[in-house]
Amino acid sequence: MDDLRLTVDPTSAEPPFVQVRAQLAGLIASGRLLPGDRLPTVRALAADLGLAVNTVARAYKELEASGLVETRRRAGTVVASGEHTADVAVAALAAKYALAVRDAGVDEAEALDLIRSALRATGSGGAPLIE
Repeated sequence: MDDLRLTVDPTSAEPPFVQVRAQLAGLIASGRLLPGDRLPTVRALAADLGLAVNTVARAYKELEASGLVETRRRAGTVVASGEHTADVAVAALAAKYALAVRDAGVDEAEALDLIRSALRATGSGGAPLIE
């Protein structure tokens, strides 16, 4: 993720790996990082933050142990798609949709009609796939 802005306060009582872990967990919880989003490599993030590789690796390992990220061969570390992030991901997508319809000049009623039509088309909400 290119706009990932993490900082480490060397004067903080919290160890750097805890700071990195907490910031990444916060970005996941807030929906700024969505399931499937790729995190920087351990080496790249360590270099960006001026930390030892093992410090960032420990933060990633703890995030993985808590189910927030998963490491995939050749794909690197990505945000996990667990149930705990599904509602956050949908909320983030809804916010993006709301901005898009507002920017397009679509009113609220029409925006909601578009959502209802999309849900019917996908078979959600108990409605038929074809009307």
